[in-house]
Amino acid sequence: MPSQSRKVGVIGVGFGAQVYIPAFRSEGWDVAAICSRSRDKAAQAAAAAGIRDAYTDPAELIGRDDLAAIAIATPPRAHHALAIAAFRAGKHVLCEKPFAMNAREAAEMRDAADRSGKTAMVGHEFRHTPQRAYIKALLDDGYIGRFQLCTIELFLDRYVTREPRPLSWMVRESEGGGLLGALGSHYIDGLRHWFGDVASVTGRLSILRPDVLDPSTRTIVKAETDDAFQFTVEFANGGVATMIASFAATPARGTRIVVMGEHGTLIAEQPGPNPMENGVVVASRDGAPLQPLPTPAQYTPFTDDRDHRLMAFRLLVRDFTKATEQRTSPSPNFTDGLRSQEVLDAVRESSKTGRTVKLR
Repeated sequence: MPSQSRKVGVIGVGFGAQVYIPAFRSEGWDVAAICSRSRDKAAQAAAAAGIRDAYTDPAELIGRDDLAAIAIATPPRAHHALAIAAFRAGKHVLCEKPFAMNAREAAEMRDAADRSGKTAMVGHEFRHTPQRAYIKALLDDGYIGRFQLCTIELFLDRYVTREPRPLSWMVRESEGGGLLGALGSHYIDGLRHWFGDVASVTGRLSILRPDVLDPSTRTIVKAETDDAFQFTVEFANGGVATMIASFAATPARGTRIVVMGEHGTLIAEQPGPNPMENGVVVASRDGAPLQPLPTPAQYTPFTDDRDHRLMAFRLLVRDFTKATEQRTSPSPNFTDGLRSQEVLDAVRESSKTGRTVKLR
């Protein structure tokens, strides 16, 4: 049975129930309590997971003396208040992405984490997927030489439906919805992880499928947030990355990442929005034909048949656990969250003004 130092409360029962709860449990944590704004959802999730204590008020969960950590898996609007409350209560925090509503909130969250001395980690599990981790190692080993250009294309048909998609927090600007935050935040973190801090940003947000169905009234309302985006970032260390993404493309064509340097190219593809457990890196060096590279076993230490996202998230939880026990800074930490949030804000600003935004 986990000790009190391994007790965690999970706030949010969407992705929280699907991935957070099984991941924490598999890595030796006792998920002692969960919380949802909906009493019915909290009760259903608690019953399904066999968790005794379910809350609708996050303050009650955060205030429990027996919890060492709080995992925040809510829509972004709540992250700022919940993270700061958890730090003030002396808890470690794992916070889902997108990290915050804006860079001001992100800076306040980072500062609260620093003052608390507690572990503060952002839920960017994509870093632990085999493709992404292997590409990072190849880049660090100089496989392609000096980095020059990265292109990312993500085209999915999730919002291409006969009837307009149902209303959810994802279409509300006040809740922090939109594709840029939901998936763009993962890719921005990945780009920063590979190539360093961003110096300048240009971007554009689009709403290609604006009609949304309000199920309570059966009326059509308009989405406030993007279902497509594009951005170009220049890095302080040199090189450029560009990304174009849409949930309103048909047919779906998955995701393709191409990393190019002065001596070679690395390519990663995936069928959906999330990298797979068995992802392959295709590569060329010094003009040789493209060919798949055998992925070293260390990047797929285990598999988890319950959900293809669980292996990477469990590895993230392992890093979180190590940081809490050894009092070291995890990666990605809240400073990483702030830096990525600055890029997200810059994409939005550039989309409104049509100008390049300088960050450094």
